Amino acid sequence: MKIAVKTIENKAAGDVDLNDNVFGIEPNTNAVHQMVVYQQDKRRGGNAKAKERHEISGTGKKPHAQKGTGRARAGDLKRNIDRGGGVVHGPRVRSFETKLPRRVKMLAMKSVLSMKAKAGKLIILDKAEAKDHKTKSMAAMIAKMGIESAVIVGGNEIDANFARATSNIPHIDVLPTQGANVYDIMRRDVLVLTKDAVESLTERLKD
Repeated sequence: MKIAVKTIENKAAGDVDLNDNVFGIEPNTNAVHQMVVYQQDKRRGGNAKAKERHEISGTGKKPHAQKGTGRARAGDLKRNIDRGGGVVHGPRVRSFETKLPRRVKMLAMKSVLSMKAKAGKLIILDKAEAKDHKTKSMAAMIAKMGIESAVIVGGNEIDANFARATSNIPHIDVLPTQGANVYDIMRRDVLVLTKDAVESLTERLKD
């Protein structure tokens, strides 16, 4: 599959061949869904914690006689019905992380890349570099390409000026190649890859 290459100034810069096994497969929406759920599970903190009865600070002494006082029976004042008592079935510290086979992860990534290519939402840049860190000029260049919402995947390292220039532009995310992921690609309308990113992703996913 051939696709035109552009410069950041929206000028023609030749063509690039995309591997059909990476950018031209039939998208598997089930794998994409599983991958998004997997990523969201990994982002959950799992740090919420409520004290249970045995963790409440206080004496274990029986507060009053079992019978004859006219009050409800009580073994201590750490019960869930007592003020400041323990919580029944409250949240505990846990990991929400789930497991997903590597082949499903790779299939999901290839599926989203193919979705963007098939929908005409894939743009290839020769390089993601900027002469300065001014946001105004970068926003104008991105708007000139007709982009309102995009994730831009650079090479292994992101140009410092480019990163600073795009950091304050709404709905524009910039990621290094190793940070490219299914969730961030799906949440933005357009996928922008540099030629270096295309090579790296192809090398990573071609097997």
